[in-house]
Amino acid sequence: MTISPSIDPSLVTGAWREGDPVGRRHFIDIGDLRLDSGRTIPDVRLAYETWGEFDGSNAVLILHALTGDSHVCGPTQPGHPTVGWWDALVGPGRAVDTDHQYVVAANILGGCQGSTGPSSKDADGLRWGGSFPALTVRDQVRAEVALADALGIDTWHAVMGGSAGGMRALEWAVEHPDRVERLFLLATSAYASADQIALSTTQIDAIRADTAYFDGDYYDGPHGPLHGLDLARRIAHISYRSETELSRRFGRDVQDDGRFAVESYLQHHGAKLVSRFDANSYVVLSAAMNSHDVGRGRGGTASALQRVTARTVVAGIDSDRLYPLYQQQELADGIPGATPLAVVRSDFGHDGFLVESDQVSRLARDLLA
Repeated sequence: MTISPSIDPSLVTGAWREGDPVGRRHFIDIGDLRLDSGRTIPDVRLAYETWGEFDGSNAVLILHALTGDSHVCGPTQPGHPTVGWWDALVGPGRAVDTDHQYVVAANILGGCQGSTGPSSKDADGLRWGGSFPALTVRDQVRAEVALADALGIDTWHAVMGGSAGGMRALEWAVEHPDRVERLFLLATSAYASADQIALSTTQIDAIRADTAYFDGDYYDGPHGPLHGLDLARRIAHISYRSETELSRRFGRDVQDDGRFAVESYLQHHGAKLVSRFDANSYVVLSAAMNSHDVGRGRGGTASALQRVTARTVVAGIDSDRLYPLYQQQELADGIPGATPLAVVRSDFGHDGFLVESDQVSRLARDLLA
């Protein structure tokens, strides 16, 4: 394995590209990675960021959700066009205090912000495109384990994540209980439900139905499936927010251009994602989330959760219609070291784990104390 500051030149429009400023990103080569499918991805690279100083026992792993990346905290800067996605939670003097904790965040395997994914080059020097292997959550954690090994981190003081990040955090604690001391699971589940798979596969189909998709091999064309990705994001964003919030904010208001205000809002979020994300990564990562099932091959969900030894906080959002509270209740009831389920009160639905920073910060402080 090698750690290198060099830039992977393979990423394309909708993702980070050769010559783009890299901000605080670092890059690590973890070698070949064998997948659950039996296939192997050669020469895997992960992009990651760190904050604080490692003292041997203070490392905290933070895992991002579907379209997030390694920029957990910090200001807008070259290479990072937005403030860190959990900036209110992580930083000096904050709940995850980087004056005392060594925080590590990696871009997910299959992503498009510096880690190996469909827009990276394969062994023949060609972009993977539609031939990129299918991934599972366990594959993604296997890559993160290799990252931890390369950084010399034997045990995490805490592993934290919400939504898809919570899936990986849980998988860490189930598969490697001796390496996770504390566990923070937000708005996530022990397995992908039929409802979640239905929403996810519909988004995948929206991308694949775009005439510019070309079975994922669109990198040499003028553009990729921008319309399909835009539509997929709009579908997703409806599930990320609550009916209460949408009704209160938009109601049946119509703008001067004749569009419903809520229509314009969703189009705005679709366009934002198209400008920074790769459609193939969206497909690969969504399918990986559909694979999530901690009970697979472990005697079922209850048996798998019993393997967790970490001190655990599980939190759900009371208005979350994508990951409803019963899913977090199952985790809190099934994990031996979990405190009673914490309920975050919010009108923002699933996105409450990102928006309700005061409530989430209190839970994180209690866990890390």
